[in-house]
Amino acid sequence: QVRLVESGGGLVQPGGSLRLSCAASGFTYAMGWFRQAPGKKREGVACISSREGTTYYRDSVKGRFAISRDNAQNTIYLQMNSLKPEDTAVYYCATTSVCTWYEEDYDYWGQGTQVTVSS
Repeated sequence: QVRLVESGGGLVQPGGSLRLSCAASGFTYAMGWFRQAPGKKREGVACISSREGTTYYRDSVKGRFAISRDNAQNTIYLQMNSLKPEDTAVYYCATTSVCTWYEEDYDYWGQGTQVTVSS
């Protein structure tokens, strides 16, 4: 089965940047990032297709976040710039057949990494 391990989270000031990584063991297709803030539902952040590398972003992060994929290493990244306090959440990577915004379509999930944006 697929195993996913996220890393790169931490504490950053508003306007700062972080890069999250998700290393995968096993076969993967499309991969995405979700996040869940305290008291909030988990929401999709970005997704990248398996072959073409097509990317998708939720409106609130467009122009600030960038998802990328290293197929040789079976790893995806989420570069987060101009971070805002509302970006604070646990970030999860997950794998799916094709990119969607529905978490029920994702088959395997990582353990999550905490991102805190605060002064």
